[in-house]
Amino acid sequence: MTDPTSTPPAEPAGSDATLLLASASPARLATLRAAGVSPRVLVSGVDEDVALADARARYGELAPADAALVLARAKAEAVAAAVEASEDDDDVIVLGCDSVLEIDGAMYGKPGDAATARDRWATMRGGSGDLHTGHWLVDLRADGTGGTLGQTATTTVHFADLDDDEIDAYVATGEPLAVAGAFTLDGLGGPFVERIEGDPHNVVGVSLPLLRQLLLEIDVPWASLWPRGR
Repeated sequence: MTDPTSTPPAEPAGSDATLLLASASPARLATLRAAGVSPRVLVSGVDEDVALADARARYGELAPADAALVLARAKAEAVAAAVEASEDDDDVIVLGCDSVLEIDGAMYGKPGDAATARDRWATMRGGSGDLHTGHWLVDLRADGTGGTLGQTATTTVHFADLDDDEIDAYVATGEPLAVAGAFTLDGLGGPFVERIEGDPHNVVGVSLPLLRQLLLEIDVPWASLWPRGR
């Protein structure tokens, strides 16, 4: 989904860019760094429940993929507003991301507690779900396009048929409590994902191919984000 109220990019610009990640996710940061990009980080502090309630009041009920994009946009715009209000006038492009898991039309975010994570895995085991990650960019560069745009990437995840002891052991590690869908691909949950259909980076929290395409729409080649001399 591309939000109908998004602002299309203006005239292309060619300046170097500094990416500002509006997320506290260490997995997103690690994924970007592994791809040669070292963004600055500023966490948005957005209340996700309030952001979704506001969006539903404006647009009606949201599909899970659209909810992920709404949250990504809210986080990017909150950080963009904070940057513009501060004395830090560095030229940046803000990236907001948010992930949700969809199973049989129902949306699941972070479980938050062990009981919820255990119930979630009892539902997921032996089945599959769609992991949606919303991406939103706000171009704040002085010589940039002024564009604000986004899109959602979706990857289908097929889960192993865990027994109760495996679920209890995984939940006891604490890892699934604070991640969307109650699982990771790049951590302790990796052995419990049998296969995926789509971009694996998207499951970790940021689709690198989609981000590259969005950056190209505001005239920022991916390689321009690499350190000088790479």
